[in-house]
Amino acid sequence: MSDSLQDIFLGRQPILDRNQHIVAYELLFRSSSQGLSANVTDDMLATAHVITHAFSELGIASVLGDKKGFINISADLLLSDMIELLPQDKVVIELLETIRVDNQIISRCRELKAMGFSLALDDFAGDSQFEPLLDIVEVVKFDLPQMGQEALEKYVSHIKRWPVKLLAEKVEDIDQAVQCKGLGFDLFQGYYFARPVVLSGKRADSSKLTLLKLVELILGDAETQEIEQAFKRDPSLSYNLLRLVNSVAVGTRHKISSLKQAIVVLGRQQLQRWLQLLLFVNQGGDMQNPLLELAATRGKLMELLAVAQSERDKDHHDRAFMTGIMSLLDTLLGMPMGEVVKQANLASDVENALLKHEGKLGNLLLLVEKIEQNDFGAAEGLLADMQLNQGNLVQAQIEAMRWANQLNEAAED
Repeated sequence: MSDSLQDIFLGRQPILDRNQHIVAYELLFRSSSQGLSANVTDDMLATAHVITHAFSELGIASVLGDKKGFINISADLLLSDMIELLPQDKVVIELLETIRVDNQIISRCRELKAMGFSLALDDFAGDSQFEPLLDIVEVVKFDLPQMGQEALEKYVSHIKRWPVKLLAEKVEDIDQAVQCKGLGFDLFQGYYFARPVVLSGKRADSSKLTLLKLVELILGDAETQEIEQAFKRDPSLSYNLLRLVNSVAVGTRHKISSLKQAIVVLGRQQLQRWLQLLLFVNQGGDMQNPLLELAATRGKLMELLAVAQSERDKDHHDRAFMTGIMSLLDTLLGMPMGEVVKQANLASDVENALLKHEGKLGNLLLLVEKIEQNDFGAAEGLLADMQLNQGNLVQAQIEAMRWANQLNEAAED
């Protein structure tokens, strides 16, 4: 990684469709040298440098897979030639609300669209100056916290005169998502899908409890036969495991056809990880669950940061992965985290990380959560406390995102 990218923070937020499938990401770039609180577009040259290098050097395009990345673009950057260095098929140019629309801006947008770029309008709030762009852009974003329900309904009704997709930004919970669906929104941005909805007295369904039991057996170094028997009690889990195992490269030319073979070929560590990921796959085997992708990315990122902390402590690496995966089980199961931890019978350091954000694992989890929230100021302080740097973080992020993307792509083949 070059010196120019050693102090970069990378943020990525999922954009979902009406079926809760991830269809794109918003990519955010911040540099501590520019000031963490400053908008990345304040310095056009620095911004262009960061973004173009992120695609060319960090390989952002590869972690997007078949999805696109939304990138905030100021008027200066929009009018510059630098934007043309970006891959047209991988980015959506997101026009900031600070842009003052004139004939030059309109002409430039038409030119970029003719080149093959997709365009979006950020934070629309009814300003008539943006109406000439509504024939050009494909997506219009509404920032929910900036407007009340009445204003939102008014502007949505107005904008339906144009053939654009509506994107609800900063969706905080499922109720907001349902309301926006009712208004005709097509796309949704925010981590509302990762917010736990805890139901009093709810218990996890039997398949999820079986998975937690299997994880416990592996952690306890149980015999292969005992693990196999636990699987055989739940045929649907056996099917899902074989489907997942056969979807990834495991160094064998033949399809894995038995549970015993899957256990032997994968090895205990990999089997443990697949079991943890299986928790996030619904009964139909849908691999497009956004919670699965977030959990997989979070677990892998924590593992890679643990490696950067202590390269030889493989037990620490495994526990970091487990902590990341387990940290979303309260949402998945609709249960308080305390109840999840009790049923999973986890090690004390993993338990303390999940319940109290304590210890090395707790700090890693907190760091990952701050990055997901784009709270780069807090992240910078945590990195220093853990003797990590931004270069460590960005490299780990890219590798973790690529791994999660490959997992999805392999399962869809």
